[in-house]
Amino acid sequence: MQKKIFLQKLIKKALIILFWLLVWQLAASMAHNDILLVGPLQVGRSFLGNIVEPDFYRIVFHSLCRIGLGFLTALLFGLAAGACSYRYPYVRDVLSPVITTLKAIPVASFVVLLLIWFGAARLSFLISFFIVFPNVYVNTVAGLQSTDERLLEMARTLGMPGWNRAWYLYRPALMPYLVSCLKISLGMSWKSGVAAEVIGLPAYSLGERLYLSKIYLDTAGVFAWTLTIILLSFCFEKLVMMLVSRIAGWEPPLLGRASKERMSGAVPGIAGCPEAIGEDICVKNVSKAYGEEHVLCGFSCTIEAGGRYCLMAPSGSGKTTLFRLISRMERADEGSIEGAPEQIGMVFQEDRLCESYDTLTNIMLTMDWKETGNQAFRRAKIAKKVREEAVRILPEDCLTKPVSELSGGMRRRCAILRAMLSGADVIMMDEPFTGLDEENRRRTAAYIMEKLSGRTLIVTTHSEQDAELLDAVLLAYPGSIVTASGSRFVHRRQSADGAKVPCS
Repeated sequence: MQKKIFLQKLIKKALIILFWLLVWQLAASMAHNDILLVGPLQVGRSFLGNIVEPDFYRIVFHSLCRIGLGFLTALLFGLAAGACSYRYPYVRDVLSPVITTLKAIPVASFVVLLLIWFGAARLSFLISFFIVFPNVYVNTVAGLQSTDERLLEMARTLGMPGWNRAWYLYRPALMPYLVSCLKISLGMSWKSGVAAEVIGLPAYSLGERLYLSKIYLDTAGVFAWTLTIILLSFCFEKLVMMLVSRIAGWEPPLLGRASKERMSGAVPGIAGCPEAIGEDICVKNVSKAYGEEHVLCGFSCTIEAGGRYCLMAPSGSGKTTLFRLISRMERADEGSIEGAPEQIGMVFQEDRLCESYDTLTNIMLTMDWKETGNQAFRRAKIAKKVREEAVRILPEDCLTKPVSELSGGMRRRCAILRAMLSGADVIMMDEPFTGLDEENRRRTAAYIMEKLSGRTLIVTTHSEQDAELLDAVLLAYPGSIVTASGSRFVHRRQSADGAKVPCS
């Protein structure tokens, strides 16, 4: 069926092309002037005559090298400059007037100036470069800026290696911008490059042959060389877009962070030590407000290393804000937080998964690896171990599916696996059992308990049952209670009727 549809489309395109060739031939016959207009048959004969000339391939090769190299150089420099501008805003400020000027200067002015400064031999290369570079630069910056900030927060919190961020977070955001830019820039580079050759007349160039055909009033030659340029441009565009498509679909080897010596297994939590790991987290008189709304006021508590804590409070009372402060996603207005590690195994309120990648890849993106050997070997060995872990709380058939195809409960368990296997000393989960039925809730809680291996666990929830499942110290709300460490858990004061009272 698909083959039949393909043949129908092919025949339709062939008939359309044939129709316009007939119209062209009819117009040429009516003109009766080979200088004014020639038909497709004459152009075809001239094109075939050019192909058999010894210098034809030399001409094609020289123009292809000049224009193609100019395009590729502009692509590489545009990507590099765009990435630097995204990373360092002052670079973007410095380059802004340059990019604006390059976009505003007419091509003719470029050609004249560059011809004076560099001569004809380098003209088409430079013109292609300066035409393409601003487009690639602008779209690179825009594409990188479109990266989901929530995923970037996840990457920073869980300690995702820079290579993995570049290929699995930034690349998907950049590709639509880059593809759109290249489709326009490829044609522009050839048009401007050949125009520069027509003006500069470098030896053995397509522009030189176009100019000579014009001088000798060889209209068929003009059409034939134009056809050559169109075919070269088409083939070059297809080649570049094919390579870009391959890069867009390529999943490079994942890189793991340097594994911690305390871990005795390749997957964190599989075989760990039972004693407490890391430091106590001391939250001292922390306050945080958003505009006029005070969320935390003089909040203080101590989270003991290796302890399990379950924070219960109504929605909007600051649980998530506390998590964001401890994980350094935000800074407190007042007070301090000591002992919080750089890397935290975080389960966010939203799953924050990379939608186009499968479950195993999402888990492995933030892991630290202890395996040695080449990347392919390490990935295969780690993937096998992760699969063995994942099937304990997830169906096996969902592990190789893109997470965008998973149910809410499966996505939630994927996020939990990612946090538990990240190798972090502190695990923080914001309402982790949302969307799970009773059976999966109990199974997942048992898995978390088994894999803690002495690490600190802090969970927010609305259910006391969750605290029981995790055998956690319950930090209740309203009022203040004494935690297991003996320090006081202090939150915003309440009035008698339960209404929130602003901080004094």
